[in-house]
Order: sequence, then structure tokens, then C-alpha cells
Amino acid sequence: MPSNDVRILAQAAVPTAVAGAIAAVVGGVVAGGKGAIGAVVGTLVVILFMGLGLYVLQRTAKSFPQLFQMMGLMLYAAQLLLLVVFVALFKNTTLFNPRAFAITLVVATLTWIAAQTRAHMKAKILYVDPDASSKGDKPEKTGHSS
Repeated sequence: MPSNDVRILAQAAVPTAVAGAIAAVVGGVVAGGKGAIGAVVGTLVVILFMGLGLYVLQRTAKSFPQLFQMMGLMLYAAQLLLLVVFVALFKNTTLFNPRAFAITLVVATLTWIAAQTRAHMKAKILYVDPDASSKGDKPEKTGHSS
């Protein structure tokens, strides 16, 4: 991954992990050990899904830049759908508190999206290739000149 991508990943994952740690403490106080475990599992699921999604999106942008926006929209829709599926699958589990798990999924997802949005807004990503203009190469004229 290029350094901008790693920086954006870190700037999204760290606040999400902090929110997950707070959720684990709150879940532990409110629902005991199973609440803390549910919050930790929820946080890990969000970081895994969203981090993997960011990686896939960056690979798509590099390989197929024309599909970037469509892929981003589809990816977020698929991630949110998968998170809903996870909540449905684990709603009757006895491994951890499902309510702490579900609430943490929502909080961690919103934290990730907000942090990723902030990271993208603060990133200084060039949208013009500076090397193209420094080489002195001028594009060929392909149309009529008057």
C-alpha cells in the first residue's frame, strides 16, 4: 500500500480501536465479562471488514480507476449488509452478550466512517501528476487548430 493509504488506514483504525476499548469497558461494567467480550469481538469485526474494504478499494483504484466510485458505493453497501448479517447470526449466542456486540458494531462502524472521512479530507493527495508537467512533454494536438 502507498504511504497515503497506510496513513488513512491507521487514522481510521486507531480511533475505532479506542472506541472499541471504551465499549469493552462499558460492556464489562453493564453486562459483565460477556459484555466486554462482545464489544471486543464487535470491534475486531469492524476493523477487519473496514480495513479489508479499504485495501480492496485502493487496489481497485490502482487497477481500474474508472470503477473507483461505483466500487466504493458497492463496497460500503456490502460491508453494512455483512455487519447486519453478523448481528443476525450472533443474536442468540451464549459466547458473548449480543446486545453489547451489536451496539459496538454500530458505534465502531460510525467511528471508522467518521475517522476515514476526516483522514481523506486532511490528506494532501495530488490529483494532477506533477511529473508529467516537469518533463516538458506537451500533449499532441489532435483537433483542428484555427
